[in-house]
Amino acid sequence: MLLKGKTILIMGIRNKWSIAYGIAKSAYENGAKLLFTYMGEENKNKIEELVKDFEGCKTYVLDGASEDDLVKDVFTKIKDENGKLDGIVHAIAHANTEDLHQDFIFTSKEGFSHANDVSAYSFVLTCRMAKELDMLNENASLVTLTYHGSTKVLEGYNVMGIAKAALESSVRYLADNLGKEGFRVNAISAGPIKTLSAKGIKDFNSILTVVEERAPLHRNVTTEQIGNVSTFLLSSMSECITGQIIYADSGYSIMGI
Repeated sequence: MLLKGKTILIMGIRNKWSIAYGIAKSAYENGAKLLFTYMGEENKNKIEELVKDFEGCKTYVLDGASEDDLVKDVFTKIKDENGKLDGIVHAIAHANTEDLHQDFIFTSKEGFSHANDVSAYSFVLTCRMAKELDMLNENASLVTLTYHGSTKVLEGYNVMGIAKAALESSVRYLADNLGKEGFRVNAISAGPIKTLSAKGIKDFNSILTVVEERAPLHRNVTTEQIGNVSTFLLSSMSECITGQIIYADSGYSIMGI
């Protein structure tokens, strides 16, 4: 059990089809104690029902993952109630629907700022608050989620691709900054998965078909598989890995066409 005795915070869980849930399942099966943040006090009952099988877990509402004061308040509460963390998984991203359905050139200033604020700055803030509040145990690992649209043009991904590119660059700078403390920072670039967020991408099913046709393994990935990659990055098995974008996409990203 790779995470036995470790406390892991998973930020942004939404439903059982989400990558965050797959990560939670793998971490729990590998011995981790789990903590969760989610959006919306009105979702409290739904989230508690969702995570009820993760014995001993706790949930915390966080409605502004890119707002300094809100994150500080919630993180302070988490530390007070649970002590220090061994890992944090950041599974938070959002872009306005209209910015995913029209050509990128028509992205509004507000939409551009929103996507980057929620999807990229929130991870920077997460790392900074965890450090400033002394929330992390020795050799702690921080993991975020990205996608191939950060480096290649994918129809319908638009401003989210720019936000993920900012996130990936942030991973490298954060790894340098936090490496001085002995903490690691990495991102998983998962292959396309049918999540609630993916429904906002135009013709998403066609992307799944292309991956099956062209990826070396000729199959799409699952939330369970991404969960296992995350467990590896959260564990001591990956203690020499930091600042990396780990592709978990059946090899699709290596193909030229």
